[in-house]
Amino acid sequence: MTIELSLMLAGMLVIGFLAQWLAWRVKLPAIVFLLLAGIILGPVSGVLQPDKLLGGLLFPMVSLSVALILFEGSLTLRFHELPGIGKAVRGLVSYGAVASLLLLALAAHLVAGLAWPISLLFGALACVTGPTVIAPMLRTLRPNARIANTLRWEGIVIDPLGALFAVLIYEAIVSRQEGHTIGIFVATIGCGVGIGALSAWTMAFFLRRQMIPEYLQNYAVLAAVLLAFSVSNTLTHESGLLAVTIMGIALGNLRGVHIDDILDFKESLTTVLVSLLFVLLAARLQWPLPDGMLGAGITLFVIAQLLVRPVTVALASFGSSLSWRERALIGWVAPRGIVAASVSALFALRLDALGVADAEALVPLVFTLIIGTVILQSATARPLAIWLKVAEPEPRGVLIFGSDVVARAIGKALDEAGFRVVLADDDWDGIRLARMEGRATFFGNPASPHAERHLDLTGIGRLLAVSTHRERNSLACVHYRQEFGREKVYRLRNLTPQENTDRAALAGSLLAPPLFDETMTHGRFAEMLEQGWRIKSTRLSATFDWPHFIEQYGSNTVLMFGVEEKGALRVASAKRELEPKPGWTVIALVPPSEK
Repeated sequence: MTIELSLMLAGMLVIGFLAQWLAWRVKLPAIVFLLLAGIILGPVSGVLQPDKLLGGLLFPMVSLSVALILFEGSLTLRFHELPGIGKAVRGLVSYGAVASLLLLALAAHLVAGLAWPISLLFGALACVTGPTVIAPMLRTLRPNARIANTLRWEGIVIDPLGALFAVLIYEAIVSRQEGHTIGIFVATIGCGVGIGALSAWTMAFFLRRQMIPEYLQNYAVLAAVLLAFSVSNTLTHESGLLAVTIMGIALGNLRGVHIDDILDFKESLTTVLVSLLFVLLAARLQWPLPDGMLGAGITLFVIAQLLVRPVTVALASFGSSLSWRERALIGWVAPRGIVAASVSALFALRLDALGVADAEALVPLVFTLIIGTVILQSATARPLAIWLKVAEPEPRGVLIFGSDVVARAIGKALDEAGFRVVLADDDWDGIRLARMEGRATFFGNPASPHAERHLDLTGIGRLLAVSTHRERNSLACVHYRQEFGREKVYRLRNLTPQENTDRAALAGSLLAPPLFDETMTHGRFAEMLEQGWRIKSTRLSATFDWPHFIEQYGSNTVLMFGVEEKGALRVASAKRELEPKPGWTVIALVPPSEK
């Protein structure tokens, strides 16, 4: 049994990885492939039987995994960002979310015949989108910036808030089922809030005073989350999920607490947990579904897609600056994801054990909605955006990895040439200076899981890796090859070809074409700027072509970019030499002695 269990768990990890990798390749939410893998392994083939395989460990394993998933999601909610996210987003995550919850609950009650408590719980779970499903879809959809920002912020904010709605409704159902009074329910809520807030304050106390070494901080937070969940559940039954949700929201908003590394660790851990969890949960689905559940699930999906979402968006965006075309696309896109799947399965396990009526219907209805929304919207959202004329044209913008003087100078030149530029780096001083210069920025590693959720790539189609970190430049190039294409990724050398000895050389698979010319390095570029070299932008003509430009500014001029007459950006590289033509605008680094 030990061998069988270890082999099965290892196999699930491999299958989860393959599903995540496939999702990355085709730019679709990973949840689709994870659920399909679980359905094939479980109901279809019978190879994986989670209840028999894990026995009494199944419920604790699912509970702890969901606790960590909810904590990681709630950790991303920042209260100071809420006033700046726009009227439409505030509406979608407040009264719009409540309207969606009630409409979905009403539909579940009328269509599936669910009791009102389970209907309300279904509504709370089904009204939640999330960044893990929105971000991959936006890369394929490529809407304009207003739509992309609205959908991304809705997913980020409603993820923890929706989980909080669901947990509160679940607590009310459990209290009622176990014959508890309203006082017990209030005590359960109070205990969850109190334990969560106390845990966040305690952890912040230790982190602020650097009483925990950096290499143990992730371990400490992981242990604290699981301890808070378990202690809260022990003191008041089923209050643990509320405790970890409150803990995440509080810790993410306390001042003076640096949580970026913790968030990166939790995101990586969540990826592993989600991969295991969804395969397990999908494998537990009954097939065929209970009588009437498939038809009810499809009907609820159609109602959610064609009625509830459009009505909610119309209500939430009324009076906003969004056009009717933008509201129409937002009203079509609302894929469900991690919170809906994981929390519904956990609640169904617990409620079924308590003998709550209709609890067994919760998982098939939620999973049908997840699969339906993700597949339909992934297939139709891009054509709809093009038809509505709200899709971004071919992405022309540039993502620059780096924020020092070289990166800022390049970013300024491209910005002034009319291209959208985003400077991304985890060096706060450089990012601060770039912001003061008016550049769009992202504080963090652009190849991190955090960037997957928060870095807005709308309109971005190229990467220029120009940071001072050679290895991280190369890794960023590898990361964005799949995103932009191999021919749209470049790096600025940190070493000259002579310095790049066998000992210092990186693998060829990590390399991207070097920027500008064969001898240009980051150090040389910075030195030239310090010596007074400047970046010059000039439009060529039949009477003043590229040879005339060289004649005027000197043969040591370094060609950087060319902008064709139709606005296409061409990048000068040691591997792809440019030949500027009349009508182009050239961007070049020219010596200080020339005027």
